[in-house]
Parts: sequence; C-alpha cells; structure tokens
Amino acid sequence: MESPKTRATVVENNETVEEDRLAQRPVVYQVFTRLFGNKNTNNVTWGTKEENGVGKFSDFSPTALSEIRALGVSHIWYTGVPHHAMAADYTEFGISLDDPDVIKGRAGSPYAVKDYYNVNPDLADDPSRRLEEFEALIQRTHAHGMKVIIDIVPNHVARHYHSLSKPEGVDDFGANDDTNTVYSRHNNFYYVPGQPFKVPVFSEDTIPLGGAEHPLVDNNFDENPAKWTGNGARAAQPDVNDWYETVKVNYGVKPDGTYDFPVLPTGYEDEPTSAHYNFWRDKALPDSWYKFEDIVHYWLDKGVDGFRFDMAEMVPVEFWSFLNSSIKHKNPDAFLLAEVYQPDKYRDYLHAGKMDYLYDKVGFYDTLKAVMQGTGKVSTVIQAHKRVADISNHMLHFLENHDEQRIASPEFAGAAEIGKPALVVSSLISASPFMLYFGQEVGEDGSEYAGFGKPTRTSIFDYIGVPAHQRWMNEGEFDGGQLTDEEKSLRAFYKKVLNIAAFHPSMQGDFISLHDSSLTAKSDYSEQHFAFARDSSASKLIVVSQFADKSNANVQVVLPESVAQRWGLQESAQLSDLLTGETTTLTFDEGQATITTEMKPWESKVYVIE
Repeated sequence: MESPKTRATVVENNETVEEDRLAQRPVVYQVFTRLFGNKNTNNVTWGTKEENGVGKFSDFSPTALSEIRALGVSHIWYTGVPHHAMAADYTEFGISLDDPDVIKGRAGSPYAVKDYYNVNPDLADDPSRRLEEFEALIQRTHAHGMKVIIDIVPNHVARHYHSLSKPEGVDDFGANDDTNTVYSRHNNFYYVPGQPFKVPVFSEDTIPLGGAEHPLVDNNFDENPAKWTGNGARAAQPDVNDWYETVKVNYGVKPDGTYDFPVLPTGYEDEPTSAHYNFWRDKALPDSWYKFEDIVHYWLDKGVDGFRFDMAEMVPVEFWSFLNSSIKHKNPDAFLLAEVYQPDKYRDYLHAGKMDYLYDKVGFYDTLKAVMQGTGKVSTVIQAHKRVADISNHMLHFLENHDEQRIASPEFAGAAEIGKPALVVSSLISASPFMLYFGQEVGEDGSEYAGFGKPTRTSIFDYIGVPAHQRWMNEGEFDGGQLTDEEKSLRAFYKKVLNIAAFHPSMQGDFISLHDSSLTAKSDYSEQHFAFARDSSASKLIVVSQFADKSNANVQVVLPESVAQRWGLQESAQLSDLLTGETTTLTFDEGQATITTEMKPWESKVYVIE
C-alpha cells in the first residue's frame, strides 16, 4: 500500500512548477520575523533599530522561502507579527507612542499586543502600508507551498491597548468596562479600584531602555485604576518578575476561580468540533470571548492558515472549545497549536478544547535535554513518550524555540553538533509535528547580549543581529555563502533529516522501541544510545543514535523476536543508511535479528528496510 500523494503548485528558483509529494507530516519553521532579514552586525547592547537594524517582511524573498521549503517545511510560524508595544516613534503614521516604563527591551515583547487588527510597523518598508505588505507575504508563502501561522495571545494584552485598524462595530479591549469593580462578567479586564498603577522597582538589567533618555521614561505610567497584570498578579504595583507590560484578560472567571459562563456537558470531549460549535451558538458569553472570535476570523479572512496560542493553559478550556470550533467551522484545515505546560491538562485541551497540537515540553523535551547534557538516560525519554502514547501524534516536538536556550549555548550543550542525535530522535520518533527555530540549523548559539534579559536565547525584546543565521543569509542571497564548513554540514544534515521526517512513508506508521532489547546485547550499546523502529505497511526504518563523544563505538541493535515475526524476517538482509548512503547487514540467526554498526561521536544512522 502506497502512502497518499498530494499535487501541489509551488515556486522553485522563481519558477512555478507542479510537484507530487507524499502526504506531508507537518514541519513548522518558527522564525522571529523582526530578526530574520536583518543584515546589520553591530549588535550594540540596548541598540536602537538605527544602530542594530531590523528585518522586514520583504526580506522573505522567493529565494529565502524556497530555501525554507527545501528543509521539508510545511508551515511558517511568523513570530511577532501582530502590532505590539514598542519604544520606536511612529507618530507620523498616526500610531501613539508607547511608554518604555511598561515595555521590555527597545523593540518590545511580541506578547504585549497593542493592536490585533494590524501588524508591527517595524516589519514594513512603508509603515503606512504595513498590513498590505504582510498580506503580500502570506501570498508569497502560499505560492511556495507553505502555510502561515501567527501568534494569538488570549491571556493578556499590552497595558495600553489601542487599535487603529479595528473593523466597524468592534470596540477596543476595556473600552466599555466598569472600572469601579474588581470583576464584572462583561469587563475585559480585572481592576484594583481606587489604586493607580505603579511601575515595578526595576533591577539593573531591566531598567527601561537600559537607562537611555526618552521623553516618557519617568518611572510613571498613567493607569487609574490599576489593572491586574498578565500573569495574574493583583497588586497595583507588580513585581519586576511579573509580566508587568501586560494586563490579564477576563473570560468570566471570578476572582475566586469559579466560572461565570456555561460549562461543557459531560462527554463533550468525545464530540466532534461541529457539536462544540453548535453548543455555543445560543449561549450568552463574556465579551472577551467574542472579541477574540472576531480577531481570529479577521486573520483567517486574510489568508492566515493557523495560530499558535500563547500560554493557553491560563485561559479556560471552555473558551477554547468555543474559539477553536468557530475557527474550524470557518476553516476545517486550520492549524491550531497551543503552549500548555501542565501534563495533567493535555487531554482536556486537546479533546474538550479542540486543539490540534500541544508543546511536548514538560516531558519529552525536558528529558531529551537532560540526555543531551549528559545527565539523563534514554530510558527516561522513552517513558516520557509512553506517558502520552494515546495523544503522541498531537504533541509537537522541538529542540529550540524563542523561550528555550540555543543548543550551542554553553548553558545548554555548548556545541550544535551535540544536537544532531536529538534532532533525529525528536523528529522521527512519532508522527507528531516537528518545529525548527530559525538559526538552529546553522548552530546559532544565542550569545549576543541584546539588552533586556540575558544571552543563551536569541533576544525577542531588542534589535539584534543573529550571526550564524546572517552568514547563511549572505547579504540577502540566502545561499549560505558566508557559512563555515561546519555550519554548511550541519544545515545539510538538518535538511536530510527533516525531509525524512516530512515525507518518508514510515512516518505514518508505528513507533517500536528497540532500546531494552539492545541493552541486553554484548556491545557498547548503553543508556547513551537510542534505537527504535518506524513501521508502516509501505516502509520500515531502524534508527540508532549515540548521545556521547565516543569514537568507534561498536553498537549492536537487537530486534525482538516479535518484531522479526511482524516484519516477516527470515534471513539476513542489506540495509541502507538514508543519511550517508552506506550499507550494513541485518543478520538473522535463530529467530533473532541484529544490526552491528560502528558509531562516531553524536552520530545517527537511519536504516531503511523496504
């Protein structure tokens, strides 16, 4: 039985072509939009956009998009697109100044959205036409065979939310609130009546603009009465470690935690999305629910194909049932990805909340990171994977994102090479989506001290250049012309592995651990090795990875007798490694099938059995 194929019209080398592809498993390329095309290498700490530069929508040229697609990417998550609070002055375009006393960094947090109906003016060549420029990027992305994801941040908005572009009949968040009460069902925010907001006491590395002069930096922000802060802090003066640049959105959750809205009937977690949609249609719901429904429909109408929902677990599951069923009613193929860090709530957000995918961070990523750092065992990774076996295809895997440390940073692994076996394991262990963070494929180490916050994570708050990525970008040629040989080799490795992950028919099959059976072999196989199989009716893979700086390890992979019988193995066979083209022999003796291979430091083999 062959895997299904799709016919797609895509652009390659600036020419439109038709291509047949195996039905693709999702591969998401997360790109921090402001940083992607920035060619400036000054990297002044707390630098302005004039000093350090800023990337634009137009930097995603046909060549750039073709190169991203060639990595096996199906979706681009353009991070930081909705207009958020920032220190830059765009008053000539009718945009109000934002107060740096409630901004993180010079460029601002992409998770302090100021206007959900427009886009970040920093990203446009002509800020007066910024929305048109993003619409053109959506069209270019589609033309290159990929779909578009943007952020939606339902839990909080910027302290000064003001939309210039909202459709007729739509009010700003908070415009109609009763500010004399802590809570009202239809208020968009929570309040601290009788107390004005006070800015936090800043630490040395969080001082607004790094201490630079600005007309609004005066240790004051006019908000009276104070609103609750985004992370739920209820004091009029939040702590510097609170999300002080944002305010918490009210969904009808009373201050005591009880709900002021209908709950889903028992058993609805097993009902289809259409049933959820119909359930909410005749209900009177809190105003904030409808505001976000209007927002996501606005972006769907512009061609956006899906959303990454920030801190989804801080918003009630019932709201997600309402919102996601509304999205799917409008676009059944929409891609819905949520950031949830509480494993005991995973199934609620998937089944009752109708999410498509969740981060597999607390579990798979955390245990795999420990193995990469030499402090964990492969068995713990397998246990983490088994704990979500029933929902594994809905758990997005990643090794980096904007919240996590770069693999090559000293605080994580210290070298990009150490991430290679983890890439193979993370991307091939299941049929779940895999996400790649821009620059990861060339070993970006996140060492730039941009200003707000500390290195190891490429800054999301300041204007900065991303050096290894810039060497690949090569002044806009996007040909890797300035990469080192090691960086070129790393990117080629990522390209091979991710295309296997995206298109190989075995990815549609089952995961079979070969770890326990291989530990019994008299070889160098250990808890620093991970062998598993991918099994589909069309093809079978045997994957083995070494998480150690160990040369010439003599590793034997043992297939349990049940696997040999399932595959109908009766004699020895030649296997081919999809990564190197090298061949090896699967030996078959008295019902036991084994592979013996020599492993180099941080090496992986992906053997195919047709």
